[in-house]
Order: sequence, then C-alpha cells, then structure tokens
Amino acid sequence: MAAGPEVTERREGAGGRDVAERPDPAEEFTAHRALLFSIAYEILGSVADAEDVLQDSYLRWRSVDHASVENARAYLARIVTRQALGVLRSAARRREQYVGPWLPEPLGTDAAGDMPDGIDHVLTGEAVTTAMLLVLEVLTPTQRAVFVLREVFGFDYAEIAAAVGKSEGAVRQLNRRARHSVRTRRHAAVASPAEAQPVAERFLTAAETGDIQGLMELLAPDVVFLADGGGVVSAVRRRVAGREKVARLFLGLLAKGAEMGELDLRFRTYNGMPSLAVLLDGRLDQLTSFEIRDGAVTAIYSVRNPDKLTAVTV
Repeated sequence: MAAGPEVTERREGAGGRDVAERPDPAEEFTAHRALLFSIAYEILGSVADAEDVLQDSYLRWRSVDHASVENARAYLARIVTRQALGVLRSAARRREQYVGPWLPEPLGTDAAGDMPDGIDHVLTGEAVTTAMLLVLEVLTPTQRAVFVLREVFGFDYAEIAAAVGKSEGAVRQLNRRARHSVRTRRHAAVASPAEAQPVAERFLTAAETGDIQGLMELLAPDVVFLADGGGVVSAVRRRVAGREKVARLFLGLLAKGAEMGELDLRFRTYNGMPSLAVLLDGRLDQLTSFEIRDGAVTAIYSVRNPDKLTAVTV
C-alpha cells in the first residue's frame, strides 16, 4: 500500500518550540493518488468516472482541517468512497436503460508498468479483470464498496465503517454477504497475462487464417462473447455462448472489419488480460480482451463504445 509522505520540515511554534509541520495537502493527495484512483475504478468500473471522483475528492480534501487528520490515507479513502458511491447509485439507474451488454471501461495493466492510458494505479491480479468487475455488478453499491475496501485493499473494518457510514458490525455482515455472492459466481482463476498471451496469440492466428476448427479447440465449451456498443455504434446486442457460435461470430466480425478498411491489430494488456486493439484506417475501433482459464478462452469482451475508448492509447 502507498505510504504517506514523510514529514521533514519543521516550523517554530509558540514559545519558540519546534512544531512538526504537516505535508502540503496537494502532496499528500498526490502520494495516495494511485490508490485512490484504484478504489474509485473498482467501485465504478469506469476510468472517466474515477477521474471525476478524484477531482471532486481533491476539492473536498483541500477544505478539510488537516491538523485534525491523523491518518491521511484512510481519510482520503473515505472521501473517495463516498464520492464514488454517489456516482455509482446514479450510474445504476442509467445502466438499466443501457443498450446491449454493459462492460467496464478498459484499464491498461501492462506487466512492465507501461500504462497505455497513462493512468497510475495499483490494481493487479484477479481484482482488475473484467470477469471480477462484472461479478461486482451484482452487489449493492454499499456491498461493493465494502468488498473492494476490505478484500482488494485491506482496509480495517473501522476505516470502512467510517467510509460507508455504517457500524462495524453492519460492515462485517455486508462483507460476508458480498464474499458469498462473489464466491458463487467465480470459477477457476483467470490466467496471468504471461500464461494467457500464447493462447490468445494462437487464437488470433487461427482466426486470421480462417481455421474454425483451430478456433474451437482453443475455446471452452461454455465460452461467451459480449460486445459493448452502448447504442452508439453497431455491436452484437446479445450474449453469444458456445464454441461454434462464438468461433463463427469472431470469424465473421474479423472478415467484416477487413471489408471496411485497413485493419491493424495490436496486442496489449488491459484489465489483466491479453487484449487486441483493433485499428481501422488508423483509428481505434474496438478493444477486445480474452479471458483465459486452464488454457482455454472462456470469454471474449469487445468494447466498441467510443465513450469508453477515450482513455485508451495505442
């Protein structure tokens, strides 16, 4: 976890005594910014909304009596959580009217630390995957915030209780229910990017050569394909499931793209999964991520909604 900035400067107080001077509020916020962004993104599943939450949270932080703050990390997490909860409750109503499947906004997680979207964060492993973010969608806003703060970032129950405005007992109960909901929907662990990349590359090679049998051999029997166009651009509006259906759909979409212009396919890592950035005539058209478990592709997530690709750079 990010540690708070050390206090190195002192000033002379009443009676000529040296009094420890708190770090500048802006420096404290910056020191914890990666963690704060990560909390907001895990709660919201949106890069743009997480950035907005951080801007609003910083303004609130500036107005705080900083001399009374004993733990800046916990206090800042409280501000961000409350702001994110307000946005999430509003977003939940909008998502009820969303056209087609809703997918989280892609977040760059290249292993080398090269974030394609230029955003600093601390998210790694299973927590950042699209699969987990979709599981979190079934939780109530408060359950999601509690689960994220406890299970992903390791805050203690007293800190979480202050962040969500509940008693410690209520927070423990919320977390137990959230953990149960998540466990019942999670399958085998998603492969690490290093383990998943070769499978994704073989899948793409089979697709580019039109090898439908080769595709089907790499797909899990219950594989699913989800596409998010948000009603802004054309995209498959229903969940497609099954080896043959997904294989034929993927081949068809690749062929259709080639007919529309010059295709440029580039692999990167987003949300902890190998992802294919599809450029059409030099413009990012979609980002397709491959969820891989036990050596097989279990899900394909295609984000085409241009509003969700603004933070993606290739």
